[in-house]
Amino acid sequence: VTSQKAGAGGWTGGVSGWHSNAMGERIQIPDIPEEARTPLVKGLVDSIEQLVQKVRQQEEKIAQLEDEIAVLKGEKKRPRFKPSQLDKQAGREEGALREGKRPGSEKRSKTASLVIHEEQVIAPTEAVPEGSRFKGYREVVVQDLVIRAHNTRYRLERWETPEGRTLRGELPVSVRGGHFGVTLVSYIVYQHHHCQVTQPLLLEQLREWGIDISAGQIDALLTGKHEPFHEEKDALLSAAYVSASYLTVDDTGARHRGQNGYTTHMGNELFAWFGSTKSKSRINFLQLLRAGHEDYRVDAEAWAYRQAQKLPHGPLERLRTDSDWLFANEAHWNAHLTRLEIIQERHRRIATEGALLGSVLHHGFPKDLPVVSDDAGQFKVLCHGLCWVHAERLIHTLVPLNPTHRQELAAVRSQLWELYADLKAYKAHPSPKQKTELEARFDVLFTTQTSFETLNQTLRRIQRNKAELLLVLDRPDIVLHTNGSERDLRDPVKKRKVSGGTRSDLGRRCRDTFMSLKRTCRKLGVSFWHYLTDRIAHTCAIPPLPDLIQQRAAPNH
Repeated sequence: VTSQKAGAGGWTGGVSGWHSNAMGERIQIPDIPEEARTPLVKGLVDSIEQLVQKVRQQEEKIAQLEDEIAVLKGEKKRPRFKPSQLDKQAGREEGALREGKRPGSEKRSKTASLVIHEEQVIAPTEAVPEGSRFKGYREVVVQDLVIRAHNTRYRLERWETPEGRTLRGELPVSVRGGHFGVTLVSYIVYQHHHCQVTQPLLLEQLREWGIDISAGQIDALLTGKHEPFHEEKDALLSAAYVSASYLTVDDTGARHRGQNGYTTHMGNELFAWFGSTKSKSRINFLQLLRAGHEDYRVDAEAWAYRQAQKLPHGPLERLRTDSDWLFANEAHWNAHLTRLEIIQERHRRIATEGALLGSVLHHGFPKDLPVVSDDAGQFKVLCHGLCWVHAERLIHTLVPLNPTHRQELAAVRSQLWELYADLKAYKAHPSPKQKTELEARFDVLFTTQTSFETLNQTLRRIQRNKAELLLVLDRPDIVLHTNGSERDLRDPVKKRKVSGGTRSDLGRRCRDTFMSLKRTCRKLGVSFWHYLTDRIAHTCAIPPLPDLIQQRAAPNH
């Protein structure tokens, strides 16, 4: 057995080969032929292998303890897991088949499309001798930005008619009711909601540029008179219900008035919608799915849901014999349950979920619209699909205890990657024969028995979700993961880290609205800056975002 310095490293081979110890030394366990393995040599190699495995377990334990110490010190700990390799594996296979030039190899003129606002002719610094010939210009385009205060005084004429009436000039609609112009208001909203600039920094910046504005005025511009924006945001869900092939959903933490809450995301490749509440229960999710409506409905769908959730006979009969079936809001519904003496938390929850589901379906949510999630329980309603990346993560986070476990784990993950890649191929060209083959491969993979019992239990857990993981076989138009939701949720996460939380219901509503509109604009290829200036100036040159969603979805719907 030999060793040499190799710097910090990790496990690099199988049982035989190079290994790194905690001191950064690479320890080589030679591959000894079977005929040379005397009892003494075999015992020595076995002992070294056991020591290496024990050191590896100790390194993992030390790393966990270091994470705990880092948390206690207020520092960051290691990521819990590495990024999933599923899409990377498939991307490498697809990239090997692509031909042509690499991205970015075809250069374009960087100034051909620029609008020239000013032109200056510069003569040589030396005097031009007599008899010299003019040879034209060498053009250099320099981009710059003009930042300055621009104040406009509107002088509204007033006239008195012979009849005694007073005629007055009217302000442009874009500045009525305020003392700040379209560009300034758009800039404040853009900086705060798109660039995550806090209100104190905005105040300091604008005052340095010569704008006479107060902290209260900035807050009013960010939260007040935005009802048209709220209405357009609320209409996104209704438009998606009509045109979407699927929804991906997820949630993240949010702070409001010093209390922990949650921001729920719903979206697909054409839109993003955020709603912040104090809960992330199934009741909360169904309330958000109502797309702004507040009613509770007791109909056939509500009864079917209650029976499926095994609501006990007593509460079920009291609800069945009651003649009321429509309730205007939550207060009326809760009073109705109390009047029927349905007081146990579980019974009230199931009854409420059923009434909310009836309202959701009544207001246009398609019963067969797939909802793809990360297996969180609150999202499991109606047609539900699961994210393959989160399923693979259950396997990826397992820690093997010996080389055999490591090999079996690697083999299972390799087969899972291959199945995932073939599911992506099936989405592009579905066929009944391939569907049957993929179902059979799923059963074989997730009923595999290995010597790693924790892996066996994880595989059985995933196998129980077969219908939701293989929903793509019946609906090839859905996605296999919730990466879109996770990307969209970066906005509220950044907002939470920069600004902490919101302090008023109106502030929370504005945050959700502008996050939704910004992400939707990006997905539709609409400049968020141009969108803001268009809406604030009331020019309406950009169509309503719900209309754009339906137009983009129409060819594929």
